[in-house]
Amino acid sequence: MTGIIITLIAYQILMLGIGWWAGRRTTDSEDYYLGGRNLGAAVAALSASASSSSAWSLLGVSGAAFAWGLPAIWLIPATLTGFMINWYLIAPRLSRQSRASGALTLTEFLAGPPGDPARRTILRMGAGVILFSFTFYIAAQFQAAGTTFASVLGIGQNTAIMVGAAVVLAYVWLGGFWAASVTDSVQGVLMALSALVLPLIALIAVGGPASLAASLTADIGNSVQLWTDQTSLLAGVGFVLGLFGIGLGYPGQPHVVNRFMAIESQQAIIHGRRIAIGWAVIIYTGMVVLGWSGRILVDSLGDGEQVLFILATLLLPSVLAGITVSAILSAIMSTADSQLLVAASSISHDLRDGQSSTEAGLKRARWVVLIIGLLAIALAIGSPDRIFNRVLFAWQALAAAFGPLLVITLWRGPVKPAWRIATVACGFTLTVLLSWTIDSPGDWVERLVPLALALLLSWLGSGKK
Repeated sequence: MTGIIITLIAYQILMLGIGWWAGRRTTDSEDYYLGGRNLGAAVAALSASASSSSAWSLLGVSGAAFAWGLPAIWLIPATLTGFMINWYLIAPRLSRQSRASGALTLTEFLAGPPGDPARRTILRMGAGVILFSFTFYIAAQFQAAGTTFASVLGIGQNTAIMVGAAVVLAYVWLGGFWAASVTDSVQGVLMALSALVLPLIALIAVGGPASLAASLTADIGNSVQLWTDQTSLLAGVGFVLGLFGIGLGYPGQPHVVNRFMAIESQQAIIHGRRIAIGWAVIIYTGMVVLGWSGRILVDSLGDGEQVLFILATLLLPSVLAGITVSAILSAIMSTADSQLLVAASSISHDLRDGQSSTEAGLKRARWVVLIIGLLAIALAIGSPDRIFNRVLFAWQALAAAFGPLLVITLWRGPVKPAWRIATVACGFTLTVLLSWTIDSPGDWVERLVPLALALLLSWLGSGKK
């Protein structure tokens, strides 16, 4: 355990050091929000990937595989679909069009140029959606950080949440987008290494692929239940479609697509997509295999989302276990830092109608980061929830509010003001209502219906025949 603690402390010092270095490169709000639009291929790919994956990718996906068994296999193509949509369809056009418009945030890009009748309304609505969703999302990351620190350091959960949150807040306060992007790149590499090594060792420990497959397919009544854990074909199809709804939500994530707005060139996008998609294959395949292996190696586990930490301490030497625990924190931090920046930009930039390029705007952004972080800490301590559930709730709300409008804007041109407002309002509100009222296999209703209606509204308002 001493080795784990030493490795963990060294890792946190490295993250703070990067934040200090990045702070020296940050002179105005364009630097703070988009790194001066000079992000290289590797940094853009790894930071976008790591920030999109969060604690959900390591703790949530491995926990789902542990709980569900074979049906968790659908998480792999579902998430890969999202990566491909973003890098092949969204990134090239958003990079080019946002640079031409001068927009610093996703909501500013969707709101249209100064003087547009819907601009102020979209900026305010977007800020509200982001603040609501990210408070839940960041709280989930801080909760996961607290669980990890509590397990390693032997301290109380609430104290551990505050320790983990303090590190993230410190380096985002210092360095903004540069700090988030460079730390996310380091964290993305660490996550990929852990997703290669630990699942491979766990697979060997269970006796290899044949033994794992035999365990997963034992005592299942029919093929529908085997692959979807549903008793009917219709429910099974709904389960699969619901998981693919996660992938369809990628274009609507402001903390992910802002990397496309910051990337330096179209050539960097081509290189970046190869890195990002390869990274996703490693992460999601590794975590699903790890969760499956845990079903065999761990007799009982009250919280399946702790299977990664349990297997790391069970199967690895202390130093390697410390690196794996650092990878868990990497997933947490890489999302929380990006979301804090986006939330800060919504308050200090979008709500001021883009007037934040001064030194005062930079100071205001940093204070907003601190305030939002404190709200997320309060939610994590006062109202804990499963990481998988909380993250996907926030993910889908953002996806339906922004994704359809972004797709239509990029591919069909500007959407008329009233239709833009209706799209954002319908997508967000319907997602929240359905998530609280309807329980469907794979949550397909709350993930697909709002997306479809928002896409239809955007298309009808695009003005092209």
